[in-house]
Amino acid sequence: MVRLLAIGAGLLFTLVVMISFVADAYNAATTDTPETAEYVFHEEARSPDGGWSFNGPLGKWDIAQLQRGYKVYKEVCSACHGMKFVAFRNLADLGYTENQIRAEAATWQVPGIDPATGEATMRAAEPTDYIPSPYPNDVAAAAANNNAIPPDLSLITKARHHGTDYVYSLLSGYQPIPNELKAEFPEFKTPAGLYYNPYFQYLNIAMAPPLTSSGQVTYDDDTESTIPQMAEDVTAFLTWSAEPTLVKRKQTGWPVLIFLLFATILAWMAKQQIWSAVKPAKRKD
Repeated sequence: MVRLLAIGAGLLFTLVVMISFVADAYNAATTDTPETAEYVFHEEARSPDGGWSFNGPLGKWDIAQLQRGYKVYKEVCSACHGMKFVAFRNLADLGYTENQIRAEAATWQVPGIDPATGEATMRAAEPTDYIPSPYPNDVAAAAANNNAIPPDLSLITKARHHGTDYVYSLLSGYQPIPNELKAEFPEFKTPAGLYYNPYFQYLNIAMAPPLTSSGQVTYDDDTESTIPQMAEDVTAFLTWSAEPTLVKRKQTGWPVLIFLLFATILAWMAKQQIWSAVKPAKRKD
């Protein structure tokens, strides 16, 4: 009896779930999406014209681009965003030598302890330290940014849908409100302290345009630092910080696939050899 009751309860639960699923699917298929400004004028993330060097099965990092991206991050983005999962020693992946990393780390200040007094102080960073946040805590970060806490950028391209393209589009997508939007949705406004960006879900974003003019950063390799170029470079750097083994995984994958193909062929040949002398039994009608 108990078993029958359990089976009945399970069937009833399954029936309720199926009815709910069908009802939700029907509502989703028949309900029109509201024609709001956020829906009509929101744009999908896009790649730069030349694409990304690290995309595709044969993709690889552009080391010069990653170094430029780090410079954009340091001189522009680090004013508001930290990278708590990236240590200065990780910059070796970007082609920096040990001495260069040590010198670069020393240009940053990180929290420390005064050995003489035991009090909290600031000291020059070492290669083993992580890139610090410019704010001591979230309260200070919110107070300095119109109540919006700037996210840590270590994993930002993995934390957003189409992360690499999204970050690039967002950085290079600030613009005035289009006349078409004003005409179709006259009630739409950009409140004080917010900025219009069609790649942001709600169109109005609290982050001020970080890249404001060409030449904002002077590249060591004399590359022209236009806004799209700086956006592309820093996005590539942030993609590396979120997935530093991306290219290495691709390089490892090809030998593995070749080995598996070779092993499959050997297994098939072995099967043919082992069973070649075995004749199928004749059917008796």
